[in-house]
Amino acid sequence: MAPGEHTRKWLWRWKKNPLRRRDDIVEAWIVLAVWGIVAVGGTVAGLVTALAGDEVFAQQRAERQPVEAVLLSDAPRTVTAIGTTTDHRTASVRWTAPNGSTRTGRTQVSTGLKAGAGVSVWQDRQGRLTLAPPSSSAAAVESGFLGITAAVGLAGIVFGGGAVARHQLDRRRIDGWGDEWDLVGPRWDHKTG
Repeated sequence: MAPGEHTRKWLWRWKKNPLRRRDDIVEAWIVLAVWGIVAVGGTVAGLVTALAGDEVFAQQRAERQPVEAVLLSDAPRTVTAIGTTTDHRTASVRWTAPNGSTRTGRTQVSTGLKAGAGVSVWQDRQGRLTLAPPSSSAAAVESGFLGITAAVGLAGIVFGGGAVARHQLDRRRIDGWGDEWDLVGPRWDHKTG
């Protein structure tokens, strides 16, 4: 293929051509719209989602605080069915909420601890146990992943919509060819031999 021939081949739907049909122009606009929406919309969707995720994770880091708690029962090491030990288990703990009240609840603690041992747990502003917020680096990775997922999801929806539209155009073209053949075919219907 000569240099520039690929470009000419790609742009054939846009040039004046006696063989160009109205459906070819419509298809060219659909392809252009799909790529434009994927490029611009995917970028915007990815950035907005990543920034929103980053904001949520920053809010979690601001609202959740570590607090020292006391283990209320032993957390012995347990052997699983395949012969390994687990590093964490659910146990009861007691801690002091931000309003000064004493609370009890269940959370994951390291195994091998005895009752009365001090453990660090996370609480929200109301003093309820919660998970530790993601670190800044983990939040950045997760926000990036969410942004990429949003961009890919939008691209999939747009490409799917474009494929359905192009499929409908193909069906319309095939039906048109069938109609034209119904008009021309009888003129060619002769027997040889």
